[in-house]
Amino acid sequence: MDKKMKDGFISTLRRELVPALGCTEPIALAYAGAKAREILGCMPEKLEISCSGNIIKNVKGVTVPNSNGLSGVDVAAILGVVGGNAQRELEVLEDITAEDIAKTKELLATDFFTCTLQENVANLYIVATAKAGNEEASVKIVNRHTLVTEIVKNGEVIFRENPVDEASEVTDWSLWSIKNILDFAKEVDLSEIEEVISRQIEMNSAISEAGLANDYGAQVGRTLLAVYGDDVKVRARAKAAAGSDARMNGCSLPVVINSGSGNQGMTVSVPVIEYAKELKVGTEGLYRSLVVSNLVSIYHKHYIGSLSAFCGAVTAACGCGAAITYMSGGTYEQICHTIINVVANVGGIVCDGAKSSCAAKIASSVDAAILAHHLSMKGLAFKAGEGIVQSNIEDTIKSIGYIGRVGMKNTDIEILNIMIDNERTLSWKKR
Repeated sequence: MDKKMKDGFISTLRRELVPALGCTEPIALAYAGAKAREILGCMPEKLEISCSGNIIKNVKGVTVPNSNGLSGVDVAAILGVVGGNAQRELEVLEDITAEDIAKTKELLATDFFTCTLQENVANLYIVATAKAGNEEASVKIVNRHTLVTEIVKNGEVIFRENPVDEASEVTDWSLWSIKNILDFAKEVDLSEIEEVISRQIEMNSAISEAGLANDYGAQVGRTLLAVYGDDVKVRARAKAAAGSDARMNGCSLPVVINSGSGNQGMTVSVPVIEYAKELKVGTEGLYRSLVVSNLVSIYHKHYIGSLSAFCGAVTAACGCGAAITYMSGGTYEQICHTIINVVANVGGIVCDGAKSSCAAKIASSVDAAILAHHLSMKGLAFKAGEGIVQSNIEDTIKSIGYIGRVGMKNTDIEILNIMIDNERTLSWKKR
């Protein structure tokens, strides 16, 4: 394999597969708040957040980790300011104390915090401004959850760089294809990816087990096992869903994310882990299959963007379905057909924010991936011209990307309008 291509895949895995404590959007707000306080140099008297609709959508209904069950945009941002450690980035709330939670509740009852919905900006956009007396510091994050693109203190720009376009980032996407991903998974020296993959297995398995052991959220994972038994097809769905049950409802365990999302990180990994046990493919087989799952999902999702109205569990399920077919000895054509069969089935699931029902969407998407796998292994696939299915896998993936990024843009706006109309805890302002 070409060295540039190999190095690109390895660097992508290392960059994308990182631990995050809780849902990544409230964590991004907490990180922005903690960073703004760090730049200000003291506890602020006022905190102002300006953010995109997709941030609001993905924070509004999810429990903020280490908050003792609190939720909301205001909670995430204030808790980051009060007790967050910006140096920890996506684990910014790791060191929160009971005193920090009490202080946050105290500030929630005052006019300390305001939030403005910023329109016509990137889908992932946050500006946190902290004020104390005549001092003021602001931090801007664009496109990636911890990508600081501007820091301003007392009107002086002390750091600025152009936000990297999501479609290009630091990756040469022209080198990416399903065939190249499969070649890399087959040929890569496992020592080069062992650290990130083993961490994903360990952390995501742990939070999955926590979700099964406790009554988090709607208990989708536990319900699946209780009702349908523990066949591998059920375990794959239930254990992935259980991880989401836990992380959407305040579990303090970290998740290794994929494409900026912990739910997608659970979806690409836990079903693959369960099938690897069932098929007895060994450690090497599991690692190489997880490489397939992660990279297929990342490749698919980059056409859509980090946040949209298109549910990321679907693209992640394309990855886990491809990996299950891969570890089952499927051919290149069968792996491609698995991906096509997933999107032809559940490509219309909408994202209406991070919350308990994400676990159910994961279960549905993984179910579609398992069906897609079995169809493809029998030589069955949905054909070009049937709906959005194109004549080859690459064009089909691009078509899904276009639907998610462009076609569902108005859907995203209407979902947000419904969610804000139901808001009762904050006074939203549109700018």
